[in-house]
Amino acid sequence: MSKIKVAISGTGNCASSLIQGVYYYSETKDTVGLMYPSFGEYKPSDIEIVAAFDVDKRKVGKPLEEALFSPPNCTMKFWDKIPKTGVIVKMGPIFDGVAAHMYEYPEDLSFRPSDETPVDVVETLKNSGADILVNYMPVGSEEASRFYAGAALEANIAFINAMPTFIVSDPQWGKKFEDKGLPAIGDDVKSQVGATIVHRVLTKLFEDRGVRINRTYQTNFGGNTDFLNMLERKRLVTKRISKTEAVRSQMEKKLDDYHIYVGPSDFVPWLKDNKICYIRMEGEGFGHNPIIIDLKLSVEDSPNSGGIIIDAIRAAKIALDRGLKGPLTSISAFTMKHPPKQYSDWEAKKMVEDFIKGKINR
Repeated sequence: MSKIKVAISGTGNCASSLIQGVYYYSETKDTVGLMYPSFGEYKPSDIEIVAAFDVDKRKVGKPLEEALFSPPNCTMKFWDKIPKTGVIVKMGPIFDGVAAHMYEYPEDLSFRPSDETPVDVVETLKNSGADILVNYMPVGSEEASRFYAGAALEANIAFINAMPTFIVSDPQWGKKFEDKGLPAIGDDVKSQVGATIVHRVLTKLFEDRGVRINRTYQTNFGGNTDFLNMLERKRLVTKRISKTEAVRSQMEKKLDDYHIYVGPSDFVPWLKDNKICYIRMEGEGFGHNPIIIDLKLSVEDSPNSGGIIIDAIRAAKIALDRGLKGPLTSISAFTMKHPPKQYSDWEAKKMVEDFIKGKINR
């Protein structure tokens, strides 16, 4: 069986957790934390990283295995025995990938662009032999993310959009991948057990048990560069839409914007990659009696999405093997907050299992 050759745009905390996980689950017999130890015929050990792009001066030009642990990355090291990959992190175009306020914070907490000349990304992708490009650009990097989506199309490889720029869920972009004969998965990765999926499941629980939801909020804060980046509120437009619609989609009667708030709130440096989430739900049950949930969730943010992307990568490879093209509805609904079409999480899981068995091609 051939390797799944993967390129990554952005070597931040999420990329670090993903690649640590690939080697951890390849080298050990542990399956804790994997939803699918085998996804069809593919295991995590079948994934090979063949190219990586970044713009930070502490990462560009370094071997990938070093760059993954370079500042400002702060995610947990649960597997630091990453072998020499032979992959050197290449300079990508900056576009809108670095928020201006980053310069107001210490170097070890924030991005510092390299002055290297960007490489030809399409040529690099082609030379690497990559099958799939995973986009890990920072939130708000609309221009940069669309550039990498276009590069995947030009390089004739599948695309996974892990961040909240609406590409795979945009019908015009979806058609581009369809016309090119390439599968695409997106947008905005769900964590394994994170704020969005917990909020979605609780919302569906209220709905299924006949409880009317009157109002709800979700706030999140943490200390990684994602939360620092999101202090620039204008970068949050698509992120807020993505997270809010992920929850609202589980409601039969949709709450208006006044009665639902979902979004990041602040940056606390000493938390590092630990993310804290507070969810409150207020509803009415039998006899209009009140039912209120107040919940606190604490997770290591980046590892929480690693297993999801491992599944998305293997799904994209199966799609390539089968000659499938365009947005993959089932996998996107299961792994992403803002897929082309929303389903409940249990429906999406069933669709994924049908996809693995070849019963559905979307």
